[in-house]
Amino acid sequence: MELGVVLQTNPPARRVVELAKMAEAAGFDYLWTFDSCVLWEEPFVIYAQILGSTEHLKVGTMVTNPLTRDWTVTASLFATLNEMFGPRTICGIGRGDSAVRVTGGSPASLATLAECIGVVKGLAEGREVAYNGTTVRLGWVVDGHLDVLMGAYGPKALDVAGRVADGLILQIADPFVVKWAADTAREAAAHSERGVDTFKVCVAAPAYVGADLGHQRDQVRWFGGMVGNHVADLVARYGADSHLVPPALTDYIKNREGYDYRHHGKAGNPMTEFVPDDVIDRFCILGPAEAHRERLGELAALGVDQFAIYLMHDRQEETLKAYATDVIPQLVEVQPGGTLVKGPGQGL
Repeated sequence: MELGVVLQTNPPARRVVELAKMAEAAGFDYLWTFDSCVLWEEPFVIYAQILGSTEHLKVGTMVTNPLTRDWTVTASLFATLNEMFGPRTICGIGRGDSAVRVTGGSPASLATLAECIGVVKGLAEGREVAYNGTTVRLGWVVDGHLDVLMGAYGPKALDVAGRVADGLILQIADPFVVKWAADTAREAAAHSERGVDTFKVCVAAPAYVGADLGHQRDQVRWFGGMVGNHVADLVARYGADSHLVPPALTDYIKNREGYDYRHHGKAGNPMTEFVPDDVIDRFCILGPAEAHRERLGELAALGVDQFAIYLMHDRQEETLKAYATDVIPQLVEVQPGGTLVKGPGQGL
C-alpha cells in the first residue's frame, strides 16, 4: 500500500513545498492538496515548485471539480507538469464542494462529472476528444499519461467512479464503510471496458500519532464536519433511513445544523461540535504508532492501494517523523506470490 499526504495550500506557499520535501524524505509516495481557489492559494503553481524540489513524489488534487476551470485548462495544467517533470501528477476530482459553494454555486451533476473525467484524461494523454460540439486535441502532448481518481460516497457516485474513473478516492478510514464503498465501485469497474484489475482505491483521512487521544480528537474533529457535507447530500438524495447507504456513514449528522466554509478543514472548527468521539475514532487514525500500523493493515487487507494522511493539525512534522521511523518501516503488504515490504524513508 502506497502512502500520501494531503495539505491545504495556505500561505506561505514555501511552507507547503517544505512539507512536501519532508514527506518524500519520510517515505511517502504522493502529495495531494485541496483545490479551492477562494479559500487557498492556487495549487498548480505550487505543484511546479514541489516537483522541482523533489525526485519521486507525485502531486495531485484532492479534489478538483468540473466547474472551477475550463476542462481544457485542467488537462493542460496536468499535461504541462508531466512534460516538465515526467509522469508525476495524478488528478483527483469530484462534483465540487468548497470550491463552488463559497461562490454561491452548486456541485456538478454526476453526468457532467463523468463527461469531464473523459475529456480531461483524454486531452492530458494526447487523444482527440469531443468537447463543446467540436473535436479537440492537445497536439503538443506525446505519450501522455494521467490517472484520474474520483471522489465519491453514495451508490450512484460510486457506480460512476467504477465505470469511468481510474480509481476511487474515499475520504474516510472506517474499514466497514471502506469495504462497502470499495466493493460497490469495484463491481461497477468489473463491468466497464477497462475492467477491475487496474482500478485503484485511495483512502484519505486525518492521521495523528501521539498519546493524548482527547487532544487528537479535538484537532481533527473538523474532518467529521467536512465529511458531513457530503453525507448531508446523501441523506437529501436517498433519505435518512435508506437501505442503500449504511447507517455507519449517515447516522451521526442528525444534529448537524449547517456549515461555514470559513472554517473548512481547520482544527477548532466551531460547527463540528455535533461530531461524536466514536465517529472521529472510526473515520480517522489516532493514537500511538501501533494503532496506525494496525488500521493500515486492515485497510490493506481490504485492497486499499493508497492511504493519504490529512495533515491539518498541530503536529504536522512530528506525525511525518513518526511515520518515517515507527510506521512505514514496519508496513508489510501481501502480494500474490510473495510479500512486499514498504521500506523506510530517506530520513528527516
